[in-house]
Amino acid sequence: FPVSPWIIDIVRALDSPIDDFHSTFLNRFLPSACSDKCGECVSRVVDRIHQVPIPSIIDSPVGVRYADLVSTFPPEINVAATFNRTLMRQRGAAMGAEFKGKGVHVALGPMMNLMRAPAAGRNWEGGGGDPFLSGELAFETITGIQSEGVQACAKHYINNEQEHFRDSSSSNVDDRTQHELYSYPFLRSVQANVASVMCSYINGSFSCENDKTLNGILKGEFGFQGYVTSDWWATHSGAPAVNAGLDMTMPGDTTLGSGQTYFGQSLVSAIQSGQVSEDRIDDLATRILAAWYLLGQDSNFPDVNFNSWNTGEGQHIDVQADHKTLIRTIGAASTVLLKNSNGALPLVASKTALLPRHETSAMTCKLTLQDAKLAPKSIAIIGNGAGNSSRGPNGYSDRSGDDGVLAQGWGSGYAYILIRGGQTANPRLTSTDDFPYLIAPVDAITARAKTDGTTVTSSLSDTDLNAAAQAALGKDVALVFITADSGEGYLTVENNAGDRNDLNAWHSGDALVKQVASVNKNTIVVVNSVGPILVEQWINHPNVTALVWSGLPGQEAGNSLVDVLYGAYNPSGRLPFTIGKAVTDYAAQVLYSGSGIVPIPYNEGIFIDYRHFDQANIAPRFEFGFGLSYTTFDYSDLKISGSTAGGSRQPIGPGAALDPWLHDSVVTVTFTVTNNGTVAGTEIPQLYTSPPPSAKSAPFNLKGFDSVFLAPGESTTVSMSLSRLDFSTWDVVSQSWQIPTGNTGLSI
Repeated sequence: FPVSPWIIDIVRALDSPIDDFHSTFLNRFLPSACSDKCGECVSRVVDRIHQVPIPSIIDSPVGVRYADLVSTFPPEINVAATFNRTLMRQRGAAMGAEFKGKGVHVALGPMMNLMRAPAAGRNWEGGGGDPFLSGELAFETITGIQSEGVQACAKHYINNEQEHFRDSSSSNVDDRTQHELYSYPFLRSVQANVASVMCSYINGSFSCENDKTLNGILKGEFGFQGYVTSDWWATHSGAPAVNAGLDMTMPGDTTLGSGQTYFGQSLVSAIQSGQVSEDRIDDLATRILAAWYLLGQDSNFPDVNFNSWNTGEGQHIDVQADHKTLIRTIGAASTVLLKNSNGALPLVASKTALLPRHETSAMTCKLTLQDAKLAPKSIAIIGNGAGNSSRGPNGYSDRSGDDGVLAQGWGSGYAYILIRGGQTANPRLTSTDDFPYLIAPVDAITARAKTDGTTVTSSLSDTDLNAAAQAALGKDVALVFITADSGEGYLTVENNAGDRNDLNAWHSGDALVKQVASVNKNTIVVVNSVGPILVEQWINHPNVTALVWSGLPGQEAGNSLVDVLYGAYNPSGRLPFTIGKAVTDYAAQVLYSGSGIVPIPYNEGIFIDYRHFDQANIAPRFEFGFGLSYTTFDYSDLKISGSTAGGSRQPIGPGAALDPWLHDSVVTVTFTVTNNGTVAGTEIPQLYTSPPPSAKSAPFNLKGFDSVFLAPGESTTVSMSLSRLDFSTWDVVSQSWQIPTGNTGLSI
């Protein structure tokens, strides 16, 4: 295998000058990351005397949590919708720069659990329903974060696909499904040299003490060189967990503030009694220290300069730079145009607009709208989702309120009461990330409309249907905003305990759309949601002329949307999930009831999302990878070269999943894409394999994508490479990747 970039850093870790190594490491580092010894960061213990480099660790999926003067980025579900590796990596790098600027060593992300059940609460934190797309998102995000010298933490390993019973359930998954779907994004994380992996019952045992998944697959088969840390309070034992592959426990104590731990002296006793070997302790310590050195955190890394528990303290260093421009670009690039009848969009007002090239973050490329139309004279803005929250952007603890524009889901935070010096600190309900500001669509649209001389009328209630109809009556355009929210299960929002109860729009959104469409012939629906919602009640209404999925766009929500609505950004987003016609169209549902250790059977196997729809021949409303543009594209000159035959594979053993024989490019697919429309735009070509019948696989499997910007009339040649792994299935008998017998079809 190629020489690992970890080698030198592992050697440096082994040479670390730490006195009384085992006792020091176990008692002063591992057990106390967030008990009564918390420092400024969420998880940090400074131990200069014993020379143990202790990392500061913090969430969140959208930015630095607990800190001021930071940005709120679009979450991974939106970034996945861009199908754009450049933007994925740029976002990771920007987030990494902000974490480092605040002195944080470990960013707890990205999250790469798959959208198995469409109503699952944390789907918005991940990359959707396809392992390949999620894997590429993970690879680029980790590469971006770690390019700034910050450790990324791939989570949650593994099978954490719903919130109900996540602390008391067993996800029962067959070996093939585990390898081909749920483990794949973590393999890509290892290939990106991720520093750490965060580890729920899997086939009957806690994932943080599951020898098969941690030692067998992650550290063995995948050859992972970093360290495994538990999720908060996901450690349930000492010696068994350590022997199964757990390297670090978080937050340290067994329960909040208990002062007791499964590690520390308990683990020292386990060593003395022979339950855990000293070699295993050397191994876990080496892994943690090697990650520190791998990212260069032993030299010139800034100290933590903010206080997690009291934002009034600290140095208040602004780390936002110009990240708002990137956030706005990602928000626009992730917007998916699902319906556009009679040219309802864009709402262009001039003959010149701006379109950002994906390889830059600045909006610098001019395009000419040859058939530009005049701005609408009047616009109605309808729905609470268009407005500002009644409590302000950060008014709901942990974002646990669907009130105003929806720009992130809820969760990834806790309420703490710290005892220091005999005083009780004020409890702070933490959030996924506090918005520095949040641009509501009503404000952004109104500002743009003002420049065009357009009058704007609004009704920002979801329930006052009469007011909505009155506002929409007689207007050139009626924009209706509907939402659907979700998050972590420790919070219940409008009777949704993390996971959504259904796939309907919240606050009777369907009724709102139908009411407005009954009085306005140009009704445009904007959806801000954590995943798919059902649109069957109104999607075919003749007065619903356009449908836009805006997802969760982050702090620049309104501006990103205006860029798309007015043609400043030609929409290029594609769905990272399938929108069905009924909840029963999907293969898997959230399991809402049970007692004791609840089994969650993954009986659908490899057939989730579009794989299930294709396999079962179910017609979706909008398929995975779908999205419209303001221009049109043509494909031609398809050529395929290469073969999977030949080569010499490595023997099955440690690191076998990294075998170059599996990953080297063996087949090349080239084709020409032409913009045959009248405006510049970005096309998202996608490559799917169709395995032979012997594979017993899904009819189509995503194995490649690109993002191609083209001016009107411009053509370019696109090339995509395939490896043997892209043609392989997991053989449970030989415990290896095998290329099935027969011909594999390729589709663009």
